[in-house]
Amino acid sequence: MKNLTFFLINIVTLAAFAQQTQSHNDTAFENMAEAEMKAAYRTSNFRANLNTGNYDVGHTTLELTVDPEEQYISGIITTAFTAKSVMTTITFDLADNLDVTAVTLNGATVNFTQNSNDELVINLGTTLQTGQQATVVVRYNGAPSDEQDAFVLNSHSGRPILATLSEPYGAKEWWPCKQDLIDKIEGLDVYITAPSQYVAVSNGLEIGQTTTGGNKTTHFKHNYPIPAYLVAIAVTNYTVYTQNYTSAMSNFPVVNYLYPESSAQNEPLLSQTLDIMNFYENTFEAYPFSAEKYGHAQWNQGGGMEHTTVSFMGSFGRELIAHELAHQWFGDKITCGSWKDIWLNEGFATYLSGLVVENQDGASGFRAWRAQKIASVVSSPNGAVYLTDNDTISDSRIFSSRLTYNKGAMVLHMLRYKIGDTAFYQGIKNYLADNTLAYAYAKTPDFQQHMEAASDTNLTEFFNNWIYNQGYPTYTVVVNGSGNGNTLVTISQSQSDPSVSFFEMPVPVRFHGTNGEEYEAILDNTFNNQQFTVPVNFTIDTVEVNADYHIISADNAAVLGTATPLAQNSISLYPNPANSLLKLQLPNSITVNHAVIYNALGQKVLESNNDTQWNVSALSTGIHFIKLETSAGNVQLKFVKG
Repeated sequence: MKNLTFFLINIVTLAAFAQQTQSHNDTAFENMAEAEMKAAYRTSNFRANLNTGNYDVGHTTLELTVDPEEQYISGIITTAFTAKSVMTTITFDLADNLDVTAVTLNGATVNFTQNSNDELVINLGTTLQTGQQATVVVRYNGAPSDEQDAFVLNSHSGRPILATLSEPYGAKEWWPCKQDLIDKIEGLDVYITAPSQYVAVSNGLEIGQTTTGGNKTTHFKHNYPIPAYLVAIAVTNYTVYTQNYTSAMSNFPVVNYLYPESSAQNEPLLSQTLDIMNFYENTFEAYPFSAEKYGHAQWNQGGGMEHTTVSFMGSFGRELIAHELAHQWFGDKITCGSWKDIWLNEGFATYLSGLVVENQDGASGFRAWRAQKIASVVSSPNGAVYLTDNDTISDSRIFSSRLTYNKGAMVLHMLRYKIGDTAFYQGIKNYLADNTLAYAYAKTPDFQQHMEAASDTNLTEFFNNWIYNQGYPTYTVVVNGSGNGNTLVTISQSQSDPSVSFFEMPVPVRFHGTNGEEYEAILDNTFNNQQFTVPVNFTIDTVEVNADYHIISADNAAVLGTATPLAQNSISLYPNPANSLLKLQLPNSITVNHAVIYNALGQKVLESNNDTQWNVSALSTGIHFIKLETSAGNVQLKFVKG
């Protein structure tokens, strides 16, 4: 009888590639959710306001007076709106610690109230009919709360900086607005008045500056639809570094607002922006806001935030630049239509940063990137990309690095792997060009519909398994026959979470020959214990499952031989995790001849003969693997050193 050989190479190489990626890239961006530093909003505040649903926001003007040395704002907000139903009042979201001093409707003073639900309720003094338009002006002032990171004062090299961060529901902390994911502001003017020694930043193009006494007012105009959470301001002693982007599709300035003390180091890093912009345009479509600008504004948050036309950045590494720029298409042009669909923002931006790795570093770099993302996803057995209602009241769940960012990105890669590059990229182009979604909102079924149309494939099963439900598969591949061109391959799988009974996916199986030959088969696995005949014309030495990390999976095994593999529960390690003594449980009919223990990097750390227990107290903490040569075959198992 041939020896049975379990090849769990994927586990070891996955860990090794994760380590390699960590050393290759800025480790701050292994967790892009942390790198983006979304507003740390309290769970109780994650609520959309149903009372703002009876009107559509038109053009909005923000006239703001601030000083980066004072936690204070005063403003005049002019909002044009259209009634969606008969209206006698209009409600805005506004934190109750900000004081409204006056409100007018079409120039006439009207009454208003503020309540503890962070609402500004304005009595219109008249009845507006459906479709009727009006303009309301709100004057207010106060000290925005600094608990939610929405309006933050900080400093750099002893100089003050003010910057806002409103995602998901922080805009109301500093201005009266409508902050749902249904309506977008149709156009925006922002006037920022601050002490004249400072430079102000906001969305859109800078139109001009006026100086009065010791203050300077800077005017920005943004003529594209924008949700409230993407409106932003920043004020400090910036130095302005402007690049010019020119392509066959567009021509616009890339305006960078940098701290003067570090601009010399950061300006060379910003050259990456132009290359990435060109790659995105050639891959998808022209930059969505090309009539205005793109750019970056430095801040102290440590990561980035994709404010439309100007991303706020804590550093200028390639992955963060690529991620925030990707959001201009996925998140800013097309915005997720609910926080349940946040992966349409974050999963896409994460995957596009991976495509930049593929474009600039080649296949091996992209393979390492995928390995790292999969390692993150499979670190826990459950969790869906799509959020539940309860999930949407948790900021940490909305911006989960493992699920929203990394699993969302890898699901996009698996979709590409399943339907092919041509259909994948065409579907995304069609999605971006859809007039009902462009500069508006989208939900997951909108994206699915475009991908089905482009690929002529029903993707209900795929989206149900990978987006709406939880977990991932573990594959066992049994290979019988070698070198005769008629190799029989049987694929079985188990699932990490019971929400999915079976994951249908093309499974890559790579065969290595005794003389260095290599052949990879892509086997469309649609049911458990499915058999395939593969034309391998050499003597098979080893087999790898998912060797290039195209599929989210873990603990995959390949069995080479003609006998039935050992039952999964017939041989095991305990205790697991183990702090000192690791023991082996196996049937009486099986004996151990040789054992080798490897760490997660594939380095041999312990070896013995004829033993069924080992002292592992001297090993480093973390995942290890033990390869056993037994009387029934060779098997490799995983354990954790505690």
